[in-house]
Amino acid sequence: MEPLTAFAARLKALRRQKKQTQKDMAALLGCTVSNYQKIEYGQVNIPITTLIALADYFGVTTDYLLGRSEE
Repeated sequence: MEPLTAFAARLKALRRQKKQTQKDMAALLGCTVSNYQKIEYGQVNIPITTLIALADYFGVTTDYLLGRSEE
């Protein structure tokens, strides 16, 4: 699985586990819903600070989000 595909799948699954909408996540990250959707669909690269913020929010490692680890 390529990195953005793994990232997109894990991000979507984590968001659903927390019962958050894409609108909720866009507000958390300070971006538009459209931009968040592109992140979740693996269509854009994100800044490292956004990656860290997402990992912290979901309580996972950046490696997990990127599909480099199963933990």
